[in-house]
Amino acid sequence: MILTKTRAIVLHITRFGDDQLIVDTLTEAQGRVSFICRISHSPKAKIRPQLFQPLMLLRVEYDYRQRQRLQKLKTVGIEQPLVSIPFDPKKLAVSLFLSEFLSYVTRQEQRDTPLFTFLHASILWLDTTTRPIGNFHLVLMMRLTPFVGFFPNMESYREGRWFDLREGTFVTYAPSHPDFLNPTESRQLVMLMRLRYETMHLCAMSRTERNHCTEVIIKYYRLHLPEFPELKSLEVLRQLW
Repeated sequence: MILTKTRAIVLHITRFGDDQLIVDTLTEAQGRVSFICRISHSPKAKIRPQLFQPLMLLRVEYDYRQRQRLQKLKTVGIEQPLVSIPFDPKKLAVSLFLSEFLSYVTRQEQRDTPLFTFLHASILWLDTTTRPIGNFHLVLMMRLTPFVGFFPNMESYREGRWFDLREGTFVTYAPSHPDFLNPTESRQLVMLMRLRYETMHLCAMSRTERNHCTEVIIKYYRLHLPEFPELKSLEVLRQLW
């Protein structure tokens, strides 16, 4: 049993019985950790259900038991309060999509401080920005690829090449399998890889183009991560902008 104090990002919440929650998190100290929490609506309760919202940034303390799948929280508090995500309909929809997406992408994740730092900073950027956020999820998903091990080989890109989604590289001819992007789509992929949160508002896309990019990126993840499911929150995201 190891007493652990760490920052955590809330990814998924499941109700268990009448008065318990299972909370899946990505922690800075140990990667993915799931907690079982007894909840109370009393004003004096130490653990309140309002703390467990998608992408909430917490500080948690728990006795880590290696043989237990579900850990028990000793204390939990807000590390950084989110000032706009819970109240802005578009930001909330993006956060619901990203929390579901990240809950599957990081499912087997062990301690990875750079990954945690990247996601923590990304959430704070989304929460504080006043710029358009239509491309935010696209940029995050593409910038996440180096952390999960299938960053596209950008050095192989030349104008007019095809992108092999299975191999993660640009090729001279269309692959014999169906999982590839044509030269026009490949150029769009390169554009996305070069975007940053600070510059993404300069890239104008229609809803149709943005939805297509989202579906292509999810397909890329699905090809490289086994058992990656259909995302329930994707439909809501498709309706934005």
